[in-house]
Amino acid sequence: MEIYSVTEALYYLKIKLDCDEHLSDLWMQGEVSGCSRTASGHYFFSLKDGTGQMSCVLFKPAAMRQAHLPRDGSNYIMHGRMDVYETNGRLQFYVDQIQPDGVGRLHLEFEALKQRLEAEGLFAVERKRPLPVRPRTIGIVTSPTAAAFQDILNVLGRRYPLAHLILSPTQVQGEAAPPQIVRALAALNQLAEVEVIIVARGGGSLEDLWAFNDERVARAIFASRIPVVTGVGHEVDYTIVDFVSDLRAPTPSAAAELVAPHLDELRDEVHSLADRVYIALQNKLDEERSGLESINRRLILSSPAARIAAIRRRMEELKERNSMHLNHSLELRQARVSSLASRLKVLNPNQILERGYAIVSREADGRVITDAGEIIAGETLQVRVKNGTFGVKTV
Repeated sequence: MEIYSVTEALYYLKIKLDCDEHLSDLWMQGEVSGCSRTASGHYFFSLKDGTGQMSCVLFKPAAMRQAHLPRDGSNYIMHGRMDVYETNGRLQFYVDQIQPDGVGRLHLEFEALKQRLEAEGLFAVERKRPLPVRPRTIGIVTSPTAAAFQDILNVLGRRYPLAHLILSPTQVQGEAAPPQIVRALAALNQLAEVEVIIVARGGGSLEDLWAFNDERVARAIFASRIPVVTGVGHEVDYTIVDFVSDLRAPTPSAAAELVAPHLDELRDEVHSLADRVYIALQNKLDEERSGLESINRRLILSSPAARIAAIRRRMEELKERNSMHLNHSLELRQARVSSLASRLKVLNPNQILERGYAIVSREADGRVITDAGEIIAGETLQVRVKNGTFGVKTV
């Protein structure tokens, strides 16, 4: 026979409780009694029904997260785990969530539907579609009298007045709301021009928002061929449609901001595109200009006109060189002629006469007498001097 100590038995019981998937993730319903709060902020109480009761503890960290704290005589639905307190061997329910009984039932339904739809793949991230960057037509599913509709109109009118808006009206609260929301979505899906849909409702209690936790609405959003943005409730509110939609916005106004760009962004984008186009054109012009200059240089090099011009320049150079050569030759000849003329001038008989000499010649034949021995006595001679000629007779 195996004998356990009390501690060992309690430890064994604790392991069993921790391993039980139902007792470690348990929802329990009942009425609170004997509730007390310690100075450290922990709550101890019992949860009972008509025939039994369970000791419960709500520690301070979990208590600080609750919207509703336990009060004697009130009915609640609580979530937590079963465990054993080893010091006194007491079985206790360790609470981490508290909902009033009515709201708690809705919360349980919410969690059950959420888990089922998630298992079917309706929340899969990979199926979510991107929104159009600049939608021309935006569909809106909401109540035409709701403040949420006016908020959407104000935001879109300020940010993106270029868009065409189509309201598909519906109730957003009550039992009639879910089928109306489904029909409103279907009506927009029949319009080819609609590029994105906003499903919106203002804030409210869980009961007020319950139409957006309806399975029919969730499946209608999943089946929409058009991307859907949800803006239901306030920032802290989550509904089933938020998980199914392509994008969840915290408020209706935020949904309008998400589906449409701001005009300033469009202006900046246009300016940026204009700058890029200008730079691209400038680069293209520079490239073409460079190409044309290269072709022009090649044409100039291969053009007959260029060759003729080159030949003409060569001819001009040769002409100039020939002219210079001729001028130089002419100058040399002129210098030579001048030199000869000077020499001739020196040798010119007339120049001798200028210096007082005379030229003697025979009168008969005009022969110049160059030697005295040639003179014959009695003959007539002609004597030529500077200013004339006169005759002499020899003796």
